[in-house]
Amino acid sequence: MKLASYKDGSRDGQLVVVSRDLSTAHYATGIADRLQQVLDDWGFLSPQLQDLYETLNQGKARHAFPFDPAQCMSPLPRAYQWADGSAYINHVELVRLARNAKVPENYYTEPLMYQGGSDDFLGPRDDAQFASEDWGIDFEAEVAVVTGDVPMTSTPEQALEGIRLLMLANDWSLRHLIPDELAKSFGFFQSKPATAFSPVAVTPDEFGDAWQGGKLHLTLQTQWNGRTVGMCDAGQEMTFHFGQLIAHICKTRNVRAGSIVGSGTVSNRAVEKDDNKEWVKGYSCIAEKRAIETILDGKPSTEFMKFGDTVRIEMKGKDGQSVFGAIEQKVAKLAG
Repeated sequence: MKLASYKDGSRDGQLVVVSRDLSTAHYATGIADRLQQVLDDWGFLSPQLQDLYETLNQGKARHAFPFDPAQCMSPLPRAYQWADGSAYINHVELVRLARNAKVPENYYTEPLMYQGGSDDFLGPRDDAQFASEDWGIDFEAEVAVVTGDVPMTSTPEQALEGIRLLMLANDWSLRHLIPDELAKSFGFFQSKPATAFSPVAVTPDEFGDAWQGGKLHLTLQTQWNGRTVGMCDAGQEMTFHFGQLIAHICKTRNVRAGSIVGSGTVSNRAVEKDDNKEWVKGYSCIAEKRAIETILDGKPSTEFMKFGDTVRIEMKGKDGQSVFGAIEQKVAKLAG
C-alpha cells in the first residue's frame, strides 16, 4: 500500500491512497483524513485503505485522479518524533579518518542517533530555504521508517514488528555550523534544519524480498544539479538494521505511533582497483565526498551547495519503476 498527504491549506494535509505505479490517487475521505489517524488505529483503518488501494490498482476506483507529487506534503507533515540514526559505519569511518580521528569501539556495537525537529517537515518538491551559503549546505539521502507503538525494552526483532511504512528522506545538514555545536557536547540543533521526505510512504509488504531483516536492499539514487553522484546500495552495508535502531530508542522509553526513524546517510565502502581505492557507487552527501577527497588528496575540493542548486533522491524497484516518487528540491535564499 502507498499513502501520501496532499496539500489542502492545513498543517496535516489530506490523506490519499496512491496506486502502485504512482499514476493515480484517491482521497481516503470516509476512512481517514490524515495519516496520523491511521497510525493511531492501524489494525482497524489500514485494511480499509488496503481495499481502496487494490481497487485503485485494478482501475476500478470511481473517483481516482492523476497523482501529482508536486501537490504532496511529507507523508507525515509533522510527527511526534523524528530520530535519525547513523546506521552505515562506513560513513562514520570516512568522516573521522579525514580528520585523523579514531572511531570509538562502541560505535560498532551501538548506533549513533540524534533527535531532530519533527514539527515542520518539508514537502518533497518544496524549496529548501537558507539564510546563508556560508553555513555549508549539504543534502543527505536516507531511508526512513514510520512506526506504530513499540513498547519500552523491545528487542530488535520485536521492534521490526512495529514498522508500518517506509520513506526516503533528505536530512539537510549545515556543515559549517556543526563543529561549534558538537564542541558544546550537547548535539545537533541549528545545524539540522527541516527534513524532507518522499512523496509517498510505502508498507513493507510492497517490497517483497527486497525488504529483509530490517534492511531495504535497493539502490538509492542521488543527483546533484542533474548529475548522478550516488548509486548506493541501501541494504548490504547497513551496520544496524531498523529493528536495532528502534530498539535503541526503546531502551529507556516507549516509541509511539507516528514516530519516524532514519537510517542516516546511506554509504558504501570503496573497492580496490589496481592497488587504489575507488568509491564506485558514489556518495549520498557532500561531506562524504569531501572526506574521500581529503583521504586521497590531503584536502577537499568539492564545495557545498549554492543557491539555485538542485538535488533529486529516488529509489527504483527491481522492475525499474520508482517506488516512493522522487524528492526534488532546490536550494533557495530565505526571503527577507
